Amino acid sequence: MSEMQTLAFIGGGHMASALIGGLRRAGRPAAAILVVEPSEDQRERLAQAFGVVAQAAADARLAAATTVVWAVKPQLFSQAAAPCAPYIGHALQVSVMAGVRSAALVRASGSECVVRSMPNTPALIGRGIAGLYARPAVSAAQRAEVEALFAPTGQALWVEREEDLDAVTALSGSGPAYVFYVLEAMIQAGTQMGLSSAQARQLALATFDGATALAAQSTETVQALRAQVTSKGGTTHAAIASLEADGVGEAFVRALRAAQQRAQELGRASD
Repeated sequence: MSEMQTLAFIGGGHMASALIGGLRRAGRPAAAILVVEPSEDQRERLAQAFGVVAQAAADARLAAATTVVWAVKPQLFSQAAAPCAPYIGHALQVSVMAGVRSAALVRASGSECVVRSMPNTPALIGRGIAGLYARPAVSAAQRAEVEALFAPTGQALWVEREEDLDAVTALSGSGPAYVFYVLEAMIQAGTQMGLSSAQARQLALATFDGATALAAQSTETVQALRAQVTSKGGTTHAAIASLEADGVGEAFVRALRAAQQRAQELGRASD
């Protein structure tokens, strides 16, 4: 690594690409970023897209990094960490891995300065949100550095308890899939009612986009906003009554709790 290179990514998949792309757009030089990524195809994509140095395995060049971002699949963490450990004990450790607890990162890296994050896939277009948790050893300056890392990908929210990241994982980390699931059903319903798939898709996407924008800008609760368009005896009331009769709201709550439980299980597996 050159003297300019201060940020290392262990793993170069979708979330790493989103963060790297944001950093490059924000002006971070390509020479200041190193990626360790075993996949040759992915290394080539990263080099072509962002001009960064991407290598197949960890080596002494990691010692120049002041921040290390862990972006491998959770089940591959131990395997990926072993060859990195001799070079990274001085660095701030930032994890985007689901479930791997900060204590496991401390053991693997030798650094007490650990920030866990739970981003989501809209980060790929700069519309994501990441939950962040910092261990006590992380300084205010390092927190600011982490915020700058995630800023190009969307919003960030700090939580004070590490266990709250399991709820963040269930709500926003996995959340885009729930939205896509509902969009699938809306598009399917639209086509069954005679619209073309293109028409149904446009209507469903615009409705989600507009409704969430309205909720974000309004001072009303989401319950109040729903009530405003749910006139008794009307079409919306018929739809909501059908959803409630089928227990859809309760099913969504159970689904999120299932995701939270799975995040907890992954965390215990890393202990």
